[in-house]
Amino acid sequence: MLSIGIVGLPNVGKSTLFNAITKSQVVAANYPFATIDPNIGVVHVKDDRLDKLASIYKSGKIIPTTIEFIDIAGLVKGASAGEGLGNQFLSHIRQVDAVAHVIRCFEDDNITHVEGKVNPLRDLEIIEMELRLSDLESIEKRLSRLEKQVKVKIKEAIVEQSALLKVKEMIETDGNAKDLIFTDEEEKVIKSFNLLSLKPNLYIANLSENDLHNPLDNPHYITLKEKAEKEGIEIIPISAQVEYEISTLDKEEQDIFMESYGLTQSGLDTVIQSGYRLLGLKTYFTCGPMEARAWTFKNGTKAPEAAGIIHTDFERGFIKAEVLSYNDLIDSGTPLLAKEKGKVRLEGKEYVVEDGDIILFRFNV
Repeated sequence: MLSIGIVGLPNVGKSTLFNAITKSQVVAANYPFATIDPNIGVVHVKDDRLDKLASIYKSGKIIPTTIEFIDIAGLVKGASAGEGLGNQFLSHIRQVDAVAHVIRCFEDDNITHVEGKVNPLRDLEIIEMELRLSDLESIEKRLSRLEKQVKVKIKEAIVEQSALLKVKEMIETDGNAKDLIFTDEEEKVIKSFNLLSLKPNLYIANLSENDLHNPLDNPHYITLKEKAEKEGIEIIPISAQVEYEISTLDKEEQDIFMESYGLTQSGLDTVIQSGYRLLGLKTYFTCGPMEARAWTFKNGTKAPEAAGIIHTDFERGFIKAEVLSYNDLIDSGTPLLAKEKGKVRLEGKEYVVEDGDIILFRFNV
């Protein structure tokens, strides 16, 4: 399951956004450290194709794929050294696939700012620095433990030391994680550390509802957008308050409400789509009278590995995959007509699964 950690300073709208995402009532108080333990919410990934497939296959059940959001307590300057609630909750996001920075871009005298005034670039810098310092602490501890093994030339220790020193230098020189070059062996080692500064990022700019119509009227958003473009990071303008209001409405009301703000979809859907792009994720489907179900896979996944997402036995005993693309099905109208038109293909072990594939796996264990 894809997981995204939500980070930011206190009082930037993280918990309000999390409430909207999960429709759960986590505390969203106007004071620092309202959130101590991480809040975890699992939400369904909206995919209109799934409803259409369920209708075509007359499926009894629809099972969408899911995404996990983890709301981390508001960090402050010095968190990695124990300020505020300290380093204890940085560990909560080590396991996530991506980090979403919620950055306050609205002025409101009723909501205190932990740094005194709103400044998105400074706020972002504080959080990024805390994540890096937390990594630096872990790296230095590990390097000191490796010294003896490196001295006696243990190969694994030398590879590990080399990988860690590259990240250490990147942090100390304020470099960019994208510029790091690892050997295949180093890449494998460094992944096991789950370093926060190496995780893919996206920025969520939290605006007032008045700025939602045209975010470019907001000078805070403009400065943040310029940084995002320079770093090659996707930025999503939302209003956490508006998202929360959307989450409390039924489907019909949601559409009317979003239209009044000029929105074609909720910020949550935009965040999920961005997360999928960021991590190179796609969706394939399994369909029948029992259920229509979505499955998430990484770009470049071959058929046996995709089968293993359902069950390890499917991968172990993989024989063939019967594949029909979603677009071919829609063009044909029914699975039977698609088959008659030769659109259903039998694919082997080397087949690279595509987004929107409808697959029936043949296997023998």
